[in-house]
Amino acid sequence: MFRSLTILSAFVAIILFISISNAMYLSVLSPVSGTLYNNGSIYLGKVGPGESFYVLASPTTTNATGFLVNIGWDTLEAVKLPQGWSSQPSPLYENPMKMKITVAPNAPNGTYEVVLRAVNVGNYSRLGNLTFYAYINVTTNVFELNVTPKKVETGIGQPVNLIIKINNTGISDDPFIISAYGLPAWNISDTVIALHGKTSSFVYPVFVNEPGVYKFNLSVSSATSPLINKDYRIELIGKASLESDYSSISQGVILSPILYEPVYATMLFLDYIYNAVVK
Repeated sequence: MFRSLTILSAFVAIILFISISNAMYLSVLSPVSGTLYNNGSIYLGKVGPGESFYVLASPTTTNATGFLVNIGWDTLEAVKLPQGWSSQPSPLYENPMKMKITVAPNAPNGTYEVVLRAVNVGNYSRLGNLTFYAYINVTTNVFELNVTPKKVETGIGQPVNLIIKINNTGISDDPFIISAYGLPAWNISDTVIALHGKTSSFVYPVFVNEPGVYKFNLSVSSATSPLINKDYRIELIGKASLESDYSSISQGVILSPILYEPVYATMLFLDYIYNAVVK
């Protein structure tokens, strides 16, 4: 009797294994990777309110008999989204499939469920559809910021470079805007792309047109949501003296016509002489 039950259990396990191994599946490639079966679930990561992100998946799967179908899924689409969210399905027969989801601009912080579906159009491969549940954490804390140096000295009208490091911990690749506030000169904003899951470095020049000590805010914000932003406090000393004009050259890139390059080279040489002899 015991032996019969053991054989029966083994037989059931084998049948279950075969049915699972032959079942249709969906390979999610980004923003995270995973293999999903019908009614499965996956956590995609965090994103800011108003931001957009993409879900990439492979069209390859297997049918009920275990036969590999290279282009089984024809499109990836959203079945159900939270209120205020929107989506764009992947174009038909795209490989890999790439669908877009945009979070509501006023979405409160929290974890949200979206229902997505891989579709075999016309059921030509006898796959039908595969539905799965994706979970997304909405938060304004989707990047880390570091700025160096925190204190700089430069001559009047002489740009000095700041190094901006943005660690994008979210799943959106929406642009960021770098700006400076609190300086007596017009410093233009710069729009940059910091890809999700990566740390990117950018050079941002600042300058003043009046002497003085200025404590200003270096701001980085999402181009799609004013709720996503971080500030860094920087001290800039603007001096009109010849010494600081020389020294500012070695701190940043001078954004001047090529006509003045020989002059800046001479000034830099004199700065070295000054530091070696006078100081």
